[in-house]
Amino acid sequence: MKMGFNLTLEQTQKLIMTQELQQAIKILQLPSLELNEYIQQQLESNPLIETKEEEGEEAYTENMEHSIFPEIVRNADFRRKDYQYGEDGDKDYSYENFIPSITTLRDHLLFQLHITIMPGRTRKIGEYIIECLDQNGYLRGSISDIANILSVKEEEVEEVLKVIQTFDPAGVACRSLAECLLIQLQVRGIDDPVIREIISCHLEHLADKKFKQIAREFNISTGEVQEIYDIIKTLEPKPGRSFGNSLETKYINPDVVVRRTGGEYLVLVNDSAAPRLIINSYYRNILKNYNEQHNISQYITSKLESALWLIKSIEQRRMTLFRVVSAIVDCQKDFLERGIRFLKPLTLKDIAMRIGVHESTVSRAINGKYVQTPRGIYELKFFFTSGVNNVMGDEISSESIKEAIREIIDAEDPFRPVSDQRITDILNSRGIEISRRTVAKYRDDMNIPSSSRRKRY
Repeated sequence: MKMGFNLTLEQTQKLIMTQELQQAIKILQLPSLELNEYIQQQLESNPLIETKEEEGEEAYTENMEHSIFPEIVRNADFRRKDYQYGEDGDKDYSYENFIPSITTLRDHLLFQLHITIMPGRTRKIGEYIIECLDQNGYLRGSISDIANILSVKEEEVEEVLKVIQTFDPAGVACRSLAECLLIQLQVRGIDDPVIREIISCHLEHLADKKFKQIAREFNISTGEVQEIYDIIKTLEPKPGRSFGNSLETKYINPDVVVRRTGGEYLVLVNDSAAPRLIINSYYRNILKNYNEQHNISQYITSKLESALWLIKSIEQRRMTLFRVVSAIVDCQKDFLERGIRFLKPLTLKDIAMRIGVHESTVSRAINGKYVQTPRGIYELKFFFTSGVNNVMGDEISSESIKEAIREIIDAEDPFRPVSDQRITDILNSRGIEISRRTVAKYRDDMNIPSSSRRKRY
Protein backbone atom coordinates (compact mmCIF):
# COMPACT_ATOMS: atom_id res chain seq x y z
CA MET A 1 0.00 0.00 0.00
CA LYS A 2 1.47 3.29 -1.11
CA MET A 3 1.43 6.14 1.40
CA GLY A 4 2.24 9.79 0.87
CA PHE A 5 1.48 13.41 1.81
CA ASN A 6 -0.87 15.63 -0.21
CA LEU A 7 -1.62 19.37 0.06
CA THR A 8 -5.17 20.40 -0.82
CA LEU A 9 -7.23 23.61 -0.56
CA GLU A 10 -10.81 23.45 0.62
CA GLN A 11 -13.50 26.10 1.19
CA THR A 12 -15.76 25.70 4.24
CA GLN A 13 -18.22 27.93 6.08
CA LYS A 14 -18.03 28.22 9.86
CA LEU A 15 -19.89 30.38 12.34
CA ILE A 16 -17.33 32.00 14.60
CA MET A 17 -18.52 33.87 17.68
CA THR A 18 -16.07 36.72 18.09
CA GLN A 19 -15.71 38.52 21.39
CA GLU A 20 -17.45 41.57 19.93
CA LEU A 21 -20.43 39.48 18.80
CA GLN A 22 -20.64 37.76 22.18
CA GLN A 23 -20.61 41.17 23.87
CA ALA A 24 -23.40 42.46 21.60
CA ILE A 25 -25.55 39.41 22.35
CA LYS A 26 -24.94 39.79 26.09
CA ILE A 27 -25.85 43.49 26.04
CA LEU A 28 -29.04 42.77 24.09
CA GLN A 29 -30.39 40.35 26.67
CA LEU A 30 -29.48 42.45 29.74
CA PRO A 31 -32.30 44.34 31.50
CA SER A 32 -31.72 48.04 32.14
CA LEU A 33 -30.45 47.68 35.73
CA GLU A 34 -28.02 44.89 34.84
CA LEU A 35 -26.93 46.89 31.79
CA ASN A 36 -26.09 49.79 34.08
CA GLU A 37 -23.93 47.49 36.23
CA TYR A 38 -22.19 46.16 33.13
CA ILE A 39 -21.48 49.71 31.92
CA GLN A 40 -20.01 50.61 35.30
CA GLN A 41 -17.64 47.64 35.00
CA GLN A 42 -16.57 48.81 31.54
CA LEU A 43 -16.00 52.34 32.85
CA GLU A 44 -13.60 50.94 35.43
CA SER A 45 -11.67 48.78 32.96
CA ASN A 46 -11.56 51.08 29.92
CA PRO A 47 -10.10 54.59 30.50
CA LEU A 48 -11.32 55.84 27.10
CA ILE A 49 -14.99 55.62 28.11
CA GLU A 50 -16.61 58.32 30.16
CA THR A 51 -20.17 59.35 30.92
CA LYS A 52 -21.81 62.44 29.50
CA GLU A 53 -23.46 64.72 32.02
CA GLU A 54 -26.92 65.91 31.11
CA GLU A 55 -27.12 69.65 30.56
CA GLY A 56 -28.75 71.51 33.37
CA GLU A 57 -28.70 68.56 35.76
CA GLU A 58 -26.03 70.03 38.03
CA ALA A 59 -27.74 73.40 38.13
CA TYR A 60 -31.08 71.79 38.96
CA THR A 61 -29.54 69.80 41.82
CA GLU A 62 -27.82 72.87 43.20
CA ASN A 63 -31.07 74.82 43.06
CA MET A 64 -32.90 72.04 44.92
CA GLU A 65 -30.30 71.96 47.68
CA HIS A 66 -30.06 75.71 48.22
CA SER A 67 -33.65 76.84 47.85
CA ILE A 68 -36.25 74.12 48.36
CA PHE A 69 -34.89 72.18 51.34
CA PRO A 70 -34.15 75.22 53.55
CA GLU A 71 -37.66 76.48 52.74
CA ILE A 72 -39.11 73.20 53.97
CA VAL A 73 -37.05 73.51 57.14
CA ARG A 74 -38.13 77.11 57.75
CA ASN A 75 -41.81 76.22 57.40
CA ALA A 76 -41.58 73.29 59.82
CA ASP A 77 -41.71 73.36 63.60
CA PHE A 78 -38.79 71.30 64.94
CA ARG A 79 -37.57 70.76 68.45
CA ARG A 80 -34.18 71.84 69.72
CA LYS A 81 -32.73 68.33 69.25
CA ASP A 82 -33.26 68.63 65.50
CA TYR A 83 -30.75 71.49 65.30
CA GLN A 84 -27.00 71.44 65.31
CA TYR A 85 -25.30 74.57 66.64
CA GLY A 86 -22.09 75.90 65.21
CA GLU A 87 -19.40 77.88 67.01
CA ASP A 88 -21.03 81.16 66.06
CA GLY A 89 -24.32 80.11 67.61
CA ASP A 90 -26.19 79.92 64.28
CA LYS A 91 -28.62 77.06 63.77
CA ASP A 92 -27.51 74.52 61.17
CA TYR A 93 -30.11 72.03 60.09
CA SER A 94 -29.19 68.34 60.07
CA TYR A 95 -30.86 66.63 57.12
CA GLU A 96 -30.22 63.26 58.77
CA ASN A 97 -33.17 64.04 61.05
CA PHE A 98 -35.48 63.96 58.05
CA ILE A 99 -34.48 60.44 56.93
CA PRO A 100 -37.13 57.92 57.98
CA SER A 101 -35.94 54.95 60.01
CA ILE A 102 -37.38 51.46 59.60
CA THR A 103 -37.97 49.43 62.76
CA THR A 104 -37.03 45.82 62.21
CA LEU A 105 -38.43 42.83 64.06
CA ARG A 106 -35.14 42.44 65.91
CA ASP A 107 -35.18 46.06 67.11
CA HIS A 108 -38.81 45.78 68.17
CA LEU A 109 -38.18 42.65 70.25
CA LEU A 110 -34.94 43.93 71.78
CA PHE A 111 -36.73 47.08 72.93
CA GLN A 112 -39.36 44.97 74.71
CA LEU A 113 -36.66 42.75 76.17
CA HIS A 114 -34.68 45.67 77.60
CA ILE A 115 -37.73 47.17 79.35
CA THR A 116 -38.54 43.78 80.88
CA ILE A 117 -37.18 43.33 84.39
CA MET A 118 -34.85 40.31 84.39
CA PRO A 119 -31.27 39.47 85.46
CA GLY A 120 -28.36 40.25 83.18
CA ARG A 121 -27.64 36.54 82.53
CA THR A 122 -31.23 35.94 81.49
CA ARG A 123 -31.20 39.03 79.28
CA LYS A 124 -28.16 37.69 77.40
CA ILE A 125 -30.07 34.47 76.68
CA GLY A 126 -33.02 36.51 75.43
CA GLU A 127 -30.81 38.57 73.12
CA TYR A 128 -29.32 35.41 71.62
CA ILE A 129 -32.78 33.90 71.09
CA ILE A 130 -33.92 37.06 69.29
CA GLU A 131 -30.84 36.89 67.06
CA CYS A 132 -31.83 33.32 66.11
CA LEU A 133 -35.25 34.35 64.76
CA ASP A 134 -35.82 34.38 61.00
CA GLN A 135 -37.62 37.12 59.07
CA ASN A 136 -41.01 35.49 59.75
CA GLY A 137 -40.42 35.46 63.51
CA TYR A 138 -39.78 31.72 63.93
CA LEU A 139 -36.99 30.32 66.08
CA ARG A 140 -34.48 28.54 63.85
CA GLY A 141 -32.46 26.47 66.30
CA SER A 142 -33.10 23.95 69.02
CA ILE A 143 -33.18 24.68 72.75
CA SER A 144 -30.34 22.25 73.35
CA ASP A 145 -28.08 23.95 70.79
CA ILE A 146 -28.70 27.37 72.34
CA ALA A 147 -28.03 25.97 75.83
CA ASN A 148 -24.76 24.38 74.70
CA ILE A 149 -23.55 27.54 72.99
CA LEU A 150 -24.33 29.76 75.98
CA SER A 151 -23.28 27.11 78.55
CA VAL A 152 -26.57 27.29 80.41
CA LYS A 153 -29.32 24.84 81.28
CA GLU A 154 -32.09 24.05 78.83
CA GLU A 155 -34.65 24.95 81.48
CA GLU A 156 -33.30 28.52 81.59
CA VAL A 157 -33.58 28.85 77.82
CA GLU A 158 -37.16 27.51 77.93
CA GLU A 159 -38.14 30.08 80.58
CA VAL A 160 -36.68 32.98 78.62
CA LEU A 161 -38.31 31.72 75.41
CA LYS A 162 -41.73 31.71 77.10
CA VAL A 163 -41.18 35.32 78.12
CA ILE A 164 -40.26 36.37 74.57
CA GLN A 165 -43.33 34.55 73.23
CA THR A 166 -45.45 37.02 75.20
CA PHE A 167 -43.98 39.94 73.26
CA ASP A 168 -45.61 41.77 70.38
CA PRO A 169 -46.35 40.59 67.69
CA ALA A 170 -48.32 37.65 69.07
CA GLY A 171 -46.92 34.29 68.03
CA VAL A 172 -43.31 35.41 67.69
CA ALA A 173 -40.36 33.17 68.67
CA CYS A 174 -42.32 29.95 68.02
CA ARG A 175 -40.84 26.73 66.73
CA SER A 176 -43.79 25.55 64.62
CA LEU A 177 -46.91 26.86 62.94
CA ALA A 178 -49.17 25.09 65.43
CA GLU A 179 -47.38 26.68 68.40
CA CYS A 180 -47.64 30.10 66.75
CA LEU A 181 -51.40 29.78 66.20
CA LEU A 182 -52.02 28.41 69.71
CA ILE A 183 -50.28 31.39 71.31
CA GLN A 184 -52.39 33.79 69.25
CA LEU A 185 -55.54 31.98 70.41
CA GLN A 186 -54.39 32.42 73.99
CA VAL A 187 -53.77 36.14 73.44
CA ARG A 188 -57.29 36.54 72.02
CA GLY A 189 -58.79 34.71 74.96
CA ILE A 190 -60.12 31.79 72.90
CA ASP A 191 -59.91 28.65 75.04
CA ASP A 192 -61.87 26.10 72.99
CA PRO A 193 -60.35 22.61 73.39
CA VAL A 194 -61.70 21.50 69.98
CA ILE A 195 -59.97 24.39 68.18
CA ARG A 196 -56.72 23.74 70.04
CA GLU A 197 -56.86 20.04 69.18
CA ILE A 198 -57.54 20.73 65.51
CA ILE A 199 -54.58 23.14 65.35
CA SER A 200 -52.31 20.69 67.16
CA CYS A 201 -53.15 17.55 65.15
CA HIS A 202 -55.28 18.33 62.08
CA LEU A 203 -53.89 21.44 60.40
CA GLU A 204 -53.10 19.53 57.20
CA HIS A 205 -56.62 18.11 56.99
CA LEU A 206 -58.02 21.57 57.62
CA ALA A 207 -55.85 23.07 54.87
CA ASP A 208 -57.11 20.38 52.47
CA LYS A 209 -60.68 21.20 53.56
CA LYS A 210 -61.43 17.68 54.71
CA PHE A 211 -64.22 19.07 56.87
CA LYS A 212 -66.33 15.93 56.88
CA GLN A 213 -63.44 13.81 58.18
CA ILE A 214 -62.74 16.32 60.98
CA ALA A 215 -66.45 16.57 61.81
CA ARG A 216 -66.76 12.78 62.20
CA GLU A 217 -63.68 12.61 64.41
CA PHE A 218 -64.84 15.34 66.81
CA ASN A 219 -68.55 14.54 66.51
CA ILE A 220 -69.47 18.02 65.33
CA SER A 221 -71.17 19.38 62.24
CA THR A 222 -69.37 20.53 59.09
CA GLY A 223 -70.78 24.01 59.74
CA GLU A 224 -68.93 24.14 63.06
CA VAL A 225 -65.74 23.01 61.33
CA GLN A 226 -66.27 25.84 58.83
CA GLU A 227 -66.56 28.34 61.69
CA ILE A 228 -63.34 27.01 63.25
CA TYR A 229 -61.67 27.29 59.84
CA ASP A 230 -62.77 30.94 59.57
CA ILE A 231 -61.39 31.69 63.04
CA ILE A 232 -58.02 30.12 62.25
CA LYS A 233 -57.82 32.05 58.96
CA THR A 234 -57.86 35.30 60.94
CA LEU A 235 -54.63 34.31 62.72
CA GLU A 236 -51.21 35.37 61.41
CA PRO A 237 -49.04 32.41 60.34
CA LYS A 238 -45.99 34.67 59.88
CA PRO A 239 -45.96 37.23 62.71
CA GLY A 240 -42.65 38.74 61.64
CA ARG A 241 -43.63 39.76 58.14
CA SER A 242 -45.32 42.95 59.35
CA PHE A 243 -41.75 44.18 59.95
CA GLY A 244 -40.68 43.87 56.33
CA ASN A 245 -37.02 44.25 55.53
CA SER A 246 -36.54 47.21 53.20
CA LEU A 247 -33.64 45.40 51.51
CA GLU A 248 -36.06 42.78 50.22
CA THR A 249 -38.32 45.31 48.51
CA LYS A 250 -38.05 44.86 44.77
CA TYR A 251 -39.01 47.59 42.36
CA ILE A 252 -39.60 47.13 38.65
CA ASN A 253 -37.78 49.58 36.44
CA PRO A 254 -39.49 49.31 33.02
CA ASP A 255 -37.14 49.11 30.05
CA VAL A 256 -39.76 50.52 27.67
CA VAL A 257 -42.66 52.92 28.18
CA VAL A 258 -45.74 52.90 25.94
CA ARG A 259 -47.82 56.09 26.08
CA ARG A 260 -51.05 56.98 24.37
CA THR A 261 -50.83 60.28 22.54
CA GLY A 262 -54.00 61.23 20.74
CA GLY A 263 -55.13 58.10 18.96
CA GLU A 264 -51.66 56.58 18.62
CA TYR A 265 -49.29 54.73 20.94
CA LEU A 266 -45.78 56.12 21.38
CA VAL A 267 -42.94 53.72 22.28
CA LEU A 268 -40.11 55.19 24.38
CA VAL A 269 -37.03 53.21 25.40
CA ASN A 270 -36.06 54.01 28.99
CA ASP A 271 -32.46 55.23 28.85
CA SER A 272 -32.41 56.73 32.36
CA ALA A 273 -30.92 53.59 33.96
CA ALA A 274 -27.89 53.57 31.63
CA PRO A 275 -25.63 56.64 31.37
CA ARG A 276 -24.69 58.20 28.03
CA LEU A 277 -21.19 57.15 26.95
CA ILE A 278 -18.64 59.19 25.02
CA ILE A 279 -14.96 58.82 24.12
CA ASN A 280 -12.48 60.68 26.29
CA SER A 281 -10.94 63.47 24.19
CA TYR A 282 -7.71 63.43 26.21
CA TYR A 283 -6.74 59.99 24.93
CA ARG A 284 -7.69 60.94 21.40
CA ASN A 285 -5.10 63.72 21.50
CA ILE A 286 -2.48 61.31 22.87
CA LEU A 287 -3.19 58.96 19.96
CA LYS A 288 -2.37 61.70 17.46
CA ASN A 289 1.12 62.26 18.94
CA TYR A 290 2.36 58.67 18.57
CA ASN A 291 2.83 56.50 15.52
CA GLU A 292 1.01 53.22 15.05
CA GLN A 293 4.02 51.11 16.10
CA HIS A 294 4.32 52.66 19.52
CA ASN A 295 3.13 50.62 22.51
CA ILE A 296 1.02 53.48 23.82
CA SER A 297 -0.65 53.89 20.44
CA GLN A 298 -1.42 50.18 20.22
CA TYR A 299 -2.90 50.12 23.71
CA ILE A 300 -5.10 53.19 23.15
CA THR A 301 -6.21 51.88 19.73
CA SER A 302 -7.37 48.56 21.21
CA LYS A 303 -9.25 50.34 23.99
CA LEU A 304 -10.77 52.76 21.48
CA GLU A 305 -12.07 49.91 19.32
CA SER A 306 -13.55 48.26 22.41
CA ALA A 307 -15.22 51.50 23.49
CA LEU A 308 -16.69 52.17 20.06
CA TRP A 309 -18.06 48.64 19.86
CA LEU A 310 -19.62 48.99 23.30
CA ILE A 311 -21.36 52.24 22.34
CA LYS A 312 -22.52 50.69 19.07
CA SER A 313 -23.86 47.58 20.85
CA ILE A 314 -25.83 49.69 23.35
CA GLU A 315 -27.37 51.73 20.54
CA GLN A 316 -28.16 48.55 18.60
CA ARG A 317 -29.83 47.11 21.72
CA ARG A 318 -31.97 50.22 22.03
CA MET A 319 -33.08 50.07 18.40
CA THR A 320 -33.84 46.34 18.53
CA LEU A 321 -35.86 46.77 21.72
CA PHE A 322 -37.74 49.67 20.14
CA ARG A 323 -38.61 47.67 17.02
CA VAL A 324 -39.69 44.61 19.02
CA VAL A 325 -41.98 46.58 21.35
CA SER A 326 -43.39 48.59 18.45
CA ALA A 327 -44.32 45.34 16.70
CA ILE A 328 -45.89 44.01 19.91
CA VAL A 329 -47.95 47.20 20.27
CA ASP A 330 -49.19 46.86 16.69
CA CYS A 331 -50.29 43.27 17.36
CA GLN A 332 -51.85 43.93 20.77
CA LYS A 333 -53.71 47.18 20.19
CA ASP A 334 -56.99 45.54 21.19
CA PHE A 335 -55.47 44.64 24.55
CA LEU A 336 -54.28 48.20 25.13
CA GLU A 337 -57.67 49.59 24.12
CA ARG A 338 -60.09 47.13 25.73
CA GLY A 339 -58.30 45.01 28.34
CA ILE A 340 -56.86 41.57 28.94
CA ARG A 341 -59.89 39.76 27.50
CA PHE A 342 -58.74 40.93 24.06
CA LEU A 343 -55.12 39.78 24.31
CA LYS A 344 -54.20 37.89 21.13
CA PRO A 345 -51.98 34.78 20.85
CA LEU A 346 -48.50 35.77 19.75
CA THR A 347 -45.27 33.90 19.03
CA LEU A 348 -41.64 34.90 18.68
CA LYS A 349 -41.80 33.93 15.02
CA ASP A 350 -44.59 36.45 14.36
CA ILE A 351 -42.54 39.35 15.72
CA ALA A 352 -39.33 38.11 14.08
CA MET A 353 -41.02 38.08 10.66
CA ARG A 354 -42.44 41.57 11.21
CA ILE A 355 -39.10 43.22 11.99
CA GLY A 356 -36.88 40.96 9.87
CA VAL A 357 -34.68 39.33 12.51
CA HIS A 358 -34.16 35.82 13.86
CA GLU A 359 -36.39 34.39 16.58
CA SER A 360 -33.41 34.11 18.93
CA THR A 361 -32.88 37.88 18.64
CA VAL A 362 -36.46 38.52 19.72
CA SER A 363 -36.07 36.03 22.57
CA ARG A 364 -32.97 37.82 23.84
CA ALA A 365 -34.58 41.24 23.43
CA ILE A 366 -37.57 40.37 25.66
CA ASN A 367 -35.60 38.37 28.24
CA GLY A 368 -36.25 39.77 31.74
CA LYS A 369 -37.52 43.12 30.45
CA TYR A 370 -40.68 45.01 31.40
CA VAL A 371 -42.87 47.51 29.60
CA GLN A 372 -45.04 50.19 31.17
CA THR A 373 -48.36 50.53 29.35
CA PRO A 374 -51.61 52.43 30.05
CA ARG A 375 -52.90 49.06 31.31
CA GLY A 376 -50.06 48.62 33.80
CA ILE A 377 -46.54 47.20 33.91
CA TYR A 378 -46.06 43.81 32.26
CA GLU A 379 -43.14 41.56 31.45
CA LEU A 380 -42.59 41.43 27.70
CA LYS A 381 -42.99 37.64 27.81
CA PHE A 382 -46.58 38.24 28.97
CA PHE A 383 -47.59 39.20 25.44
CA PHE A 384 -46.30 35.93 23.97
CA THR A 385 -48.98 33.38 24.78
CA SER A 386 -50.50 30.36 23.15
CA GLY A 387 -54.22 30.06 22.55
CA VAL A 388 -57.18 27.96 21.48
CA ASN A 389 -59.64 28.31 18.63
CA ASN A 390 -63.20 29.49 18.91
CA VAL A 391 -66.13 28.41 16.75
CA MET A 392 -65.26 31.11 14.19
CA GLY A 393 -61.74 29.70 13.75
CA ASP A 394 -60.05 32.67 15.44
CA GLU A 395 -57.44 32.12 18.14
CA ILE A 396 -57.98 33.30 21.71
CA SER A 397 -54.98 33.73 24.00
CA SER A 398 -54.58 31.67 27.15
CA GLU A 399 -54.47 34.84 29.28
CA SER A 400 -57.90 35.83 27.97
CA ILE A 401 -59.25 32.39 28.85
CA LYS A 402 -57.70 32.60 32.34
CA GLU A 403 -59.41 35.93 32.87
CA ALA A 404 -62.73 34.42 31.81
CA ILE A 405 -62.22 31.49 34.21
CA ARG A 406 -61.39 33.90 37.04
CA GLU A 407 -64.56 35.91 36.39
CA ILE A 408 -66.69 32.74 36.45
CA ILE A 409 -65.16 31.62 39.75
CA ASP A 410 -65.48 35.10 41.31
CA ALA A 411 -69.21 35.11 40.53
CA GLU A 412 -69.89 31.59 41.85
CA ASP A 413 -71.95 30.68 44.89
CA PRO A 414 -69.41 29.80 47.64
CA PHE A 415 -71.76 27.10 48.97
CA ARG A 416 -72.09 25.55 45.49
CA PRO A 417 -68.86 26.31 43.59
CA VAL A 418 -68.68 25.55 39.89
CA SER A 419 -66.72 22.51 38.83
CA ASP A 420 -64.12 22.37 36.07
CA GLN A 421 -66.64 20.59 33.83
CA ARG A 422 -69.19 23.33 34.44
CA ILE A 423 -66.60 25.98 33.56
CA THR A 424 -65.82 24.05 30.39
CA ASP A 425 -69.49 24.00 29.41
CA ILE A 426 -69.84 27.74 30.03
CA LEU A 427 -66.78 28.53 27.87
CA ASN A 428 -67.98 26.19 25.13
CA SER A 429 -71.34 27.97 25.14
CA ARG A 430 -69.42 31.23 24.57
CA GLY A 431 -67.78 29.76 21.49
CA ILE A 432 -64.43 28.86 23.11
CA GLU A 433 -63.45 25.29 22.26
CA ILE A 434 -61.62 24.04 25.34
CA SER A 435 -61.37 20.77 27.25
CA ARG A 436 -61.85 20.16 30.96
CA ARG A 437 -58.18 19.20 31.30
CA THR A 438 -57.12 22.57 29.88
CA VAL A 439 -59.45 24.38 32.27
CA ALA A 440 -57.91 22.51 35.21
CA LYS A 441 -54.43 23.40 33.96
CA TYR A 442 -55.24 27.11 33.65
CA ARG A 443 -56.91 27.10 37.08
CA ASP A 444 -53.79 25.57 38.64
CA ASP A 445 -51.63 28.18 36.90
CA MET A 446 -53.67 30.90 38.65
CA ASN A 447 -53.30 29.12 42.04
CA ILE A 448 -57.06 28.68 42.34
CA PRO A 449 -58.04 25.54 44.31
CA SER A 450 -60.52 22.98 43.04
CA SER A 451 -64.25 23.27 43.63
CA SER A 452 -64.13 20.86 46.58
CA ARG A 453 -61.55 23.07 48.32
CA ARG A 454 -63.43 26.30 47.53
CA LYS A 455 -66.71 25.06 48.98
CA ARG A 456 -68.08 26.59 52.16
CA TYR A 457 -70.26 24.60 54.57
